[in-house]
Amino acid sequence: MASLSQSQLIAAPSTTFSLCSPRTSSGLTIRPRRSTVHQRVSCASSRGERSSEPDTSRQHDRRDVLLGLGALGAGATFMPARRARADPVATPNVSTCGQADLPPGANVSTCCPPPSNALPVDFAPAASLSSTPLRTRPAAHSVTADYVAKFNAGIAAMKALPASDPRSFAAQAAVHCAYCDGSYSPEGFPGVELQVHNSWLFFPFHRCYLYFFERILGSLVGDPTFAIPFWNWDAPDGMRLPAMYADQSSQLFDPRRDARHAPPKLIDLDYNGTEPRFTDSQQIDHNLRVMYRQMVSLSPTPSLFFGSPYRAGDDPNQGPSPVENIPHGPVHIWCGDPKQPSFEDMGNFYSAGNDPLFYAHHANIDRMWSVWKGLDARRHTDLTDPDWLNASFLFYDETPKLVRIRVRDVLDTGALRYQYQDVPLPWKAARPTVTATATRRADSLVTPAAKAAGGATKKASKFPVTLDEATSVTVRRPVGSKRSKAEKESKVEVLVIDGIEVGRDVAAKFDVFVNAEDHGAVGSGGRELAGSFVNVPHRHAHGGHGKERGIKTTLRLALNEQLEDLKAEGDESVEVILVPRQGKGNVKIGGVRIELMH
Repeated sequence: MASLSQSQLIAAPSTTFSLCSPRTSSGLTIRPRRSTVHQRVSCASSRGERSSEPDTSRQHDRRDVLLGLGALGAGATFMPARRARADPVATPNVSTCGQADLPPGANVSTCCPPPSNALPVDFAPAASLSSTPLRTRPAAHSVTADYVAKFNAGIAAMKALPASDPRSFAAQAAVHCAYCDGSYSPEGFPGVELQVHNSWLFFPFHRCYLYFFERILGSLVGDPTFAIPFWNWDAPDGMRLPAMYADQSSQLFDPRRDARHAPPKLIDLDYNGTEPRFTDSQQIDHNLRVMYRQMVSLSPTPSLFFGSPYRAGDDPNQGPSPVENIPHGPVHIWCGDPKQPSFEDMGNFYSAGNDPLFYAHHANIDRMWSVWKGLDARRHTDLTDPDWLNASFLFYDETPKLVRIRVRDVLDTGALRYQYQDVPLPWKAARPTVTATATRRADSLVTPAAKAAGGATKKASKFPVTLDEATSVTVRRPVGSKRSKAEKESKVEVLVIDGIEVGRDVAAKFDVFVNAEDHGAVGSGGRELAGSFVNVPHRHAHGGHGKERGIKTTLRLALNEQLEDLKAEGDESVEVILVPRQGKGNVKIGGVRIELMH
């Protein structure tokens, strides 16, 4: 049978059906990372209500799809990354918001926003950029007393508003809970969790969130040029909790933080729940090398920097970006109060927005998006996938009016009329270094001395495995010879840790080492450390997906620079060691492999 052209494989445009007719979201696409292909169901009544149950009667097992495709013949040509129809994630009307599964002792009754009597309007950028003030977000450690006073006044005004006002601090804090703890399902997919973490939605969702939060603040203080600060934890001058957040008489103070980490304590960007024993200079050096690893080594392409694709009907948690893992996750946990039952406030997604520090933390995360694009204008570009560009969220603006905003609306911070204070990027020169005596080849044995020093591991004989101790596995590479610079730019060698399972409400972290004879001797800035996985606790039960199901996700770590520095580019295999740091025994791993990615 002759190969089919792409046009022959693309289904006709979807038709709008009445009487709640199901519309398939998969067409002929094979998507190996979805165990179930959820069907889009539009069951809106005349009152705008939607069914709360998924259409399980028309779910297709992937094997059935493969069998069906087999009838087309072995000569058929398929494009598994392309789809017969677009499926961007879209937030439904706020009236569909359901109760999140909150941990015991949670200090909120609901995460849902106030209802709206009007349909959402589409976001429109500033009509005249020349007449709209440009807001400059300052580094939090560098602001003036006048700025702090105005910021305090704005937060006080937000806190004075009733929770029924969508501009109130309570309502704004609940936004994060609703989108992160299962209060929503994607439009057309009732019963399927909408999650803005652990995928390519992480960066754009939080940019939208901060944008409207900032506009509300500016309106309340009567200053359209007012901009929220960013916590500059990626540079030495900003590696302490900014002073304005530590003032107990301030509106910016939150008593539910880790008291051990008040100034002058330096933040640990690789925090795993235990206090590091570093001098200040050592901590700064480690933090800078962590930033280089996450922003440069692990983020050579847009597909790796932004995280895994997440489309309507997909199971959530498809795979986080390097920056979402670290430093985003460890900063959350470093700030949360370990004396609270669920690490409130910053240490749990449902409560993180209650701490004013959250918005400064995420402003710096948002800044990393802009910084990354500036590191390499040729290769560091935004994604072009329509399902990413057309994904949408709902927020109230300062009027307050319900607005639907899409990812494509927020790619240019200039069009949004804000920028960041220009500050140094010392981590650009902090490439991780090979640790003396800690590196080995994949076929060598761990020495008794290394075991005594803390480098002992168990060898994984089969998967899945539970990470209750350091576990090693030999992984064959898809290429066994040194590649040229052009080849490495064309396809990145990526270590894939697949089938990661962890309870949603478990604070967990594990490190991944490559060719480390003594992983105990490798610090956060060691080149043998390929990367880490971090889970910030969050729970949900929307649509019957209970907390016992947990997260199932994937970690992808670019290896090009690491293999070069470890002089392992010609090796046929590498030794991978998975070391639990937090939540030991609560994480399962489904498999480990290396693949080439564009």
